[in-house]
Amino acid sequence: MFYRRITLCLFLLLCTSSGFAQQVPDTSFQVNILKKSYPNNDGPVIAIDEAHHNFHTLEGKYKAFAWILKQDGYRLRAHKTRISKKSLEELDILVIVNAIHKSNAQNWSLPTPSAFTDKEIAALETWVRNGGRLFLIADHMPFPGAVSRLASRFGFEMTNSFAFDNRRRNIEFFLPSNGTLKESQLTDGEAPFYQKIDTVVTFMGQGFYIPEEAIPILALPATYTLAIPKVAWQFGEEDRYISAEGSYQLAYRTFGKGKLVVSGEAAMFSAQLANGQFQMGLNHPAARQNIALLLNLIRWLGE
Repeated sequence: MFYRRITLCLFLLLCTSSGFAQQVPDTSFQVNILKKSYPNNDGPVIAIDEAHHNFHTLEGKYKAFAWILKQDGYRLRAHKTRISKKSLEELDILVIVNAIHKSNAQNWSLPTPSAFTDKEIAALETWVRNGGRLFLIADHMPFPGAVSRLASRFGFEMTNSFAFDNRRRNIEFFLPSNGTLKESQLTDGEAPFYQKIDTVVTFMGQGFYIPEEAIPILALPATYTLAIPKVAWQFGEEDRYISAEGSYQLAYRTFGKGKLVVSGEAAMFSAQLANGQFQMGLNHPAARQNIALLLNLIRWLGE
């Protein structure tokens, strides 16, 4: 079923509570990892992209993301140059989170051109096909539009949307009981170093469509709507509203000799404070299993 509109009061509620809140890293957030993947801190090299006007960076909003992985023994660095065969040679895992074209850096409205050039996309595709590991994260509009061409090379279709829960909850719960948290090797806890996951929490994001080869983790149900506005956080009756049924917020797949994980929500792997007090991300009390999920995802990528 397609939705032609969502009531304005719902949008005002959501925008007021989270859309325009000032978000800063929660520097007090810490995690103890009892059994490290790499006790000698000599794990795979993980680079976080910072060359594409990224909204989340190594020392910025993804500081907690990087800190947790350092605690697990991975080697973290920032990737500050354009993507090329040479720039990827010394990396094991590349994390791209909320990249955006320079024209949208201060203007979250359509059009949303690709954040990556054709040469960069070709280099990434070749790198993954030959064994590289990519973690691609694109939150709500305009970020999906900026990576849609890149994602499509791996079979994923971004919607450049906001995924709204029609039940008006401030955080999104994904559970096995209602089919939104899918069973997979990365959630069942059976493989070595993988922890069992029975609850995942996200903070809005987008919905995307996956190829047959992909394995879903988080599925958006029919109780969600994908709002596709012309300007971020501005919703009117002339904008598009479609059912989220059949779309996903987290999935993974192999690609040639390589692997990739695609996420439609960024805050779930951060630890932030909105308006100086609202915990958003790994630091939220309801989202503590997101930490185990992050470790599962990275451990799978690093295998």
